[in-house]
Amino acid sequence: MVRLLEDNGFSTQQAEVMVSVLVRTTHSNMDAIYSDMATKVQQEIMLQRVMSQIAAVKKDMIILEKSEFSSLLAENEKVKIHLLQLKGQLADLMNKVRSDTLLDMSIEKSRVKEMKAQYEKKLLETRTDIMEMNAEHDCHLTQTNMKIDTEVAGLKTMLESHKLDTIKYLAGSVFTCLTVVLGFYRIWM
Repeated sequence: MVRLLEDNGFSTQQAEVMVSVLVRTTHSNMDAIYSDMATKVQQEIMLQRVMSQIAAVKKDMIILEKSEFSSLLAENEKVKIHLLQLKGQLADLMNKVRSDTLLDMSIEKSRVKEMKAQYEKKLLETRTDIMEMNAEHDCHLTQTNMKIDTEVAGLKTMLESHKLDTIKYLAGSVFTCLTVVLGFYRIWM
């Protein structure tokens, strides 16, 4: 490497210093890498420790699981019983609400039927009153027409009688005038 550097324009002393720096840097890097590395023996020891810790955790988990499982089962049973009680209460409440609603609907239905019957009765009474008023009106109209017809007939009769009287008086007046004229005619002749 020194020769390569010398061939490229470095002096011998510069090339040696440069190579020395590179060697030291490489050694320190290798030391850092080796310090982080583990040997196969150390790796197996760590693996054994980890495996024993995993086994201990497994045992603890199995113990916890069994105790937790039994407590969860007991809690689950309590929840089921509580749910069944709530379900029963809910069913009772729903039945009560349903029966109350049916009762209210029946009461409302009967009230509506009564109102309908009352309105139909009022309608029938009103219709009857209107029919009576109409019949009364027709009766008054018929009576008025009869009175008018009677008055017209009476007036016609009176007119005819006055006509005859007028004709009589006219005829009498004409004959009287003729008599007077004939009397004057005789007197002058």
